[in-house]
Amino acid sequence: MTALAVECSGLSKHYADLIAVQDLDLALPAGCFFGLLGPNGSGKTTTIHMLSTLVKPTTGSIRIAGHALPAEAIRARGALGLVFQESALDRSLTVAENLRFAGHLYGLEAGVIESRMNELLSLFDLTDHGNKLVGALSGGMRRAVDIARGVLHRPQVLFLDEPTIGLDIINRRGIWRFIKRLREQHGMTVLLTTHYLEEAEPCDQVAFLQQGRLIGQGKPQELTRSLAHTILEIETDTPAELASRLTSELGAPVREDERLLFAIRQPDFPVSDWQQRLQNDIRSLRLRKPDLNDVYVWQNAGNPAGPDNPPTAAGGRR
Repeated sequence: MTALAVECSGLSKHYADLIAVQDLDLALPAGCFFGLLGPNGSGKTTTIHMLSTLVKPTTGSIRIAGHALPAEAIRARGALGLVFQESALDRSLTVAENLRFAGHLYGLEAGVIESRMNELLSLFDLTDHGNKLVGALSGGMRRAVDIARGVLHRPQVLFLDEPTIGLDIINRRGIWRFIKRLREQHGMTVLLTTHYLEEAEPCDQVAFLQQGRLIGQGKPQELTRSLAHTILEIETDTPAELASRLTSELGAPVREDERLLFAIRQPDFPVSDWQQRLQNDIRSLRLRKPDLNDVYVWQNAGNPAGPDNPPTAAGGRR
């Protein structure tokens, strides 16, 4: 039986009348890459703060690397690394000084700190930047140093809270390359929160949060496959009227302003026939592969896809 690196049951956090997280259950096997997904305000950061001992839950139980919280909080903290949304670095210190300081906080010996720091600087392509002030680095470099700081003590579990927020696409891709290398080299369990759902495609498992509640969970490839073979996108000046006309044939769509999205199950959907049939009613029509954004949209619309509730061949629900 695979050991669990992170587990929580009935986890909730209430602030007076505000329910930040409600009845969350998670079980993350050691070594897995897990994505906790949802928009801003969905409860992702609150969950991370509870799992990392920073916030006391209102109800529920937590175990990190086998350590029960809050009774074994100190041992749990030693087993985890945390990269916040906001940088934890001192911009008036150099990269090396920040990493040495973090290493001493974790009780590492000086020689161990130097060895691991050099290894991480090489991993993150920062070898030539160790003596530079953090404040002089680009946003992508600072984020890389934040992650290096969070893993210097080689934690069993790494929490990444929106690690690429505010970065451009090139730096975002770079960060994910570095995290992939970390996982390959050290086998650590990684729990990611993000609202960039495409970043979670490589995850072993993902879970969707909406207003503090879990609304879906599974393997990314299985979730997209169970939703649809393709997504039919239609742009029209009359979305309400067209949705009413097509629902009986294509199933209920998700509406995004003047765009209708239909989940299509059949692999040989006659798109050209529909293009011709609707040419006087639409501005554009196209087919594309579903992604996690689509899964979340359907989950959030109250139409969860999955093995127990698959779309029909035409794209509607059973």
